Amino acid sequence: MQVRSLDSTLRHEEFTQLPRCPVTLFLDNLRSAFNVGSIVRTADCSRIDKIVFCGITAHPPNPKLEKTALGALSALSWEYEPDIVSGVERLQQAGVPVVALETTNVSRVLWNFQFPLPVGLVVGNEALGVSKEVLRLANTVVEIPMMGFKNSINVAVAFGIVSYEIQRQHWNRLKSNHELKNRIAMQKGPPSIR
Repeated sequence: MQVRSLDSTLRHEEFTQLPRCPVTLFLDNLRSAFNVGSIVRTADCSRIDKIVFCGITAHPPNPKLEKTALGALSALSWEYEPDIVSGVERLQQAGVPVVALETTNVSRVLWNFQFPLPVGLVVGNEALGVSKEVLRLANTVVEIPMMGFKNSINVAVAFGIVSYEIQRQHWNRLKSNHELKNRIAMQKGPPSIR
């Protein structure tokens, strides 16, 4: 067994031109720059197209965010939007549905929801979750099933679960990219759940 290093062999300029998974990720007033950095790194690894830092969410330049992201920010498209409602409404006006990740009485279980592409995805504040205004605007609300004493998990972990569920659902479409073929060929497809 050999452990692989899958850092791209392409020049940075070439790599940033490769197609990405058409997901626009909204970070709704996240408090921790370390959580934000972890999300940035996961977004790059799962090929998310764009991150929108909203409200109080740490955004570049921020040394804590950049330390945790480990250089992934330079490979992503991003913007800062002071008002998340405006950003969500703009995306919806462009015909892109928006999905909020939150536990509510009307949420759909993540495993029973087929994510459209393109899509907007909103993850919320570590203590307060997704803002009520955004929950009202969202086309759909999905939740990760919680079976523990606590009713929520870390926002960066939650984003990781959802981003790879989107990747799993659209695996055949996403793996057609030329640069990714070699990586994916070694992986023999997405893992099965036993």
